[in-house]
Amino acid sequence: MSNEINEQLLGYLRDAHSIEEQALSQLREAPKIAGGGGLSQAFADHLTETEGHEHLTRRLLEGRDAGPSRFKDAVMAVGGKGFVWFARLQPDTPGKLAAHALSYALEHGSYEMLARVAQQAGEQDVVDAARSIATEEKAMMERLEGLFDESVEKSLADEESKDPTEKLRKYLADAHALEAQATQLLERATERAGSPGLARLYEEHLEETREHSRLVEQRLEALGGKPSMLKDAMMKLGGLNWATFFAAQPDTPGKLAVFARAFEYLEIGGYEQLKRVAQHAGDDQAVSLATSILIQERGAAQRLASSFDEAAAAALQAQAS
Repeated sequence: MSNEINEQLLGYLRDAHSIEEQALSQLREAPKIAGGGGLSQAFADHLTETEGHEHLTRRLLEGRDAGPSRFKDAVMAVGGKGFVWFARLQPDTPGKLAAHALSYALEHGSYEMLARVAQQAGEQDVVDAARSIATEEKAMMERLEGLFDESVEKSLADEESKDPTEKLRKYLADAHALEAQATQLLERATERAGSPGLARLYEEHLEETREHSRLVEQRLEALGGKPSMLKDAMMKLGGLNWATFFAAQPDTPGKLAVFARAFEYLEIGGYEQLKRVAQHAGDDQAVSLATSILIQERGAAQRLASSFDEAAAAALQAQAS
């Protein structure tokens, strides 16, 4: 095994372990704040799976005379606790929890990338482990998708006293802030994609994203609202920070593709919620808007998943140089 592939393999294994540490810190609290029912059960079931994932990635590292990164594990665990803290502060905790948890696509994509690097390295045990864990992460994403009706109903019940149109304005403002972050991330991604094909993919979705932002703002203003300057600014800063972080990685193309797809699922979760809140408010135009944007977000997520082979090859080339 070449030194480049060996280093990349160990790096992806350490990243996988740190992501599991983040998930564990979330999942130990999520069932308690999810509001009961299917959502709480889904988180409880995935906690057991995640404990197994953490054990397996640790064992794979130890079998290669390596170990987890204490620094990465600590940072990710703190991030997981921050996510739980954020969810607790929301008036619509079950819905926000379900939408943000859909970004388990980050774990799924990370294991898909790990499997590709392990395949190149000839490490079949890592390939098998990564594929197995990726299958469980994908199943968790599908369970969460099936729970959006339940989670939004719980959120709406918790805010029953609020005007439905006011709730819709809030969700539209949240969607606008997400698009602001996506725009910032994609603008940087086109510059650091690692290959012409990936750059073209990011550029195409950047154009879609700018249009999403315009349409969401238009609907929000038609309902007497306006985007939140504070939320937009914070999310833009987050997008810039993520792009800067990935630019500092030796395998930027791979990590960027995985994260960009995970962010698509964060947006998918947000628009699935927005669609249901719009239905509750009786706003057919907002329902149509969310439905059409969801088609494009899911299309972008699928194209990014299909680009993982190209991203893995570009990452290895970047690390070698």
